[in-house]
Amino acid sequence: MSAAEQVVASPKEALEAALARHRAAFRAESYPDLATRRARVEALADALWARREDLVAAVTADFGHRSRHETLLADVGLSVMSLRDTAKHIGAWMEPERRKVALHFLPGAARILPQPLGVVGIIAPWNYPVQLAVVPMGAALAAGNRVMLKPSELTPATSKLLAEILGGIFPEDLVSVHLGDAQVGAAFSGLRFDHLLFTGSTAVGRRVMMAAAENLVPVTLELGGKSPAILGPGGSVTRAADRIANGKVFNAGQTCIAPDYVLVTSDKKDAMVEALKEKIAARLPTLAGNDDYTAIVNERHHARLQHLLDDAREKGATIVEVNPAGEDLAGTGKIAPTLVLDATEDMEILQEEIFGPLLPIVTVGDLDEAIAYVLDHPRPLSLYLFESRGAVIDDVLKRTHAGGVTVNDTLLHVAQEDLPFGGVGPSGMGAYHGKEGFDTFSHRKSVFEQPRLNTSFLLDAPFGKQTERLVRLLVGLSG
Repeated sequence: MSAAEQVVASPKEALEAALARHRAAFRAESYPDLATRRARVEALADALWARREDLVAAVTADFGHRSRHETLLADVGLSVMSLRDTAKHIGAWMEPERRKVALHFLPGAARILPQPLGVVGIIAPWNYPVQLAVVPMGAALAAGNRVMLKPSELTPATSKLLAEILGGIFPEDLVSVHLGDAQVGAAFSGLRFDHLLFTGSTAVGRRVMMAAAENLVPVTLELGGKSPAILGPGGSVTRAADRIANGKVFNAGQTCIAPDYVLVTSDKKDAMVEALKEKIAARLPTLAGNDDYTAIVNERHHARLQHLLDDAREKGATIVEVNPAGEDLAGTGKIAPTLVLDATEDMEILQEEIFGPLLPIVTVGDLDEAIAYVLDHPRPLSLYLFESRGAVIDDVLKRTHAGGVTVNDTLLHVAQEDLPFGGVGPSGMGAYHGKEGFDTFSHRKSVFEQPRLNTSFLLDAPFGKQTERLVRLLVGLSG
């Protein structure tokens, strides 16, 4: 059965059979050469670009409405950029890395050899269903591996189209796509992969890691969490509001690195609220029929977001809906960008990752209190700081932990292909993008070569005073 034909849930036996086919193919080609790896990555990039309008249509069908340009930018464009950058650098990344040999072990030679792991499993989410499937796939192929992909069941049209595209350019023992529901995902995460990458929620990430642990499969977890935006004492309210608004309304906030809440001092709160309303309205003067504003992916997530608002309102928050044209959004699948003022810790909106166009504003006394607030909560996937003074920027960077940081903007650290992308603690483990992606899906094998003429006989039994002198030499003592 080809990858494109797998349109129903694959049973555990079928998944294991697919894994066996991949393993057999990998044993027959355990170290693909540079030309082969580059051709595979370039074929993936070319196929995505050639089918970009089909991908736009599929993602829109899955969301009910998804901004065409957001799909072109964040799903297709960013993926193709990443893949082409990867193809360009594979040769350098494959080169063995020479390491020093201690004087006592000369004339031996040491190096690190990047070696393909074997078969890599990728579980992709629904919010960026193309990018978060094919970017790690490109890194795995560049490293010389074979790939099994489980795309999200919440974006069935896109998942089916990806299976068709990938099935058209790769044999099924190189890349295979496995469609189906959460049961298929659970079976998939229990396979004996050589590495498993999961992108999704922290709750599901825990289950994936537990399943992988049964077989001691190493995992990369790209999770989420509550990413703060901090207005520093030297930061511009206007600039911060402009960039926070952009990061929050892009894909209607359905982004794992979207700013989740804003930390602002009490004296600047009102100015921040007004600036956010102005900047959001400038981007989205209308909502219902606006092609630039994306719908919530499905009714369940729409209801979840509405519940967060209702809970906050009932517990005393002030809800400020930014709906410039005063439209009725019923039946559109959209939720208006909404500021949540006077949010408190007992509100679910400050406890759960929002993943939507809702933005709590949390007031603090000063920057130290803002930092303390971040430190008192689980380490986030991203942190955004708006500040003009270098000393303050360095201080915040050193005192806080986050998977990645963008200073004086939002989201953009993830678009830097030479920066690794990943979380820390509850927001994930491991990283990919660029060389870090190649390294994630490689075993960096240590190799020491001993020439025919060497001094290793000095380490052999029978031991005596000569051995004791050698030990003192090894630890840096003389006499």
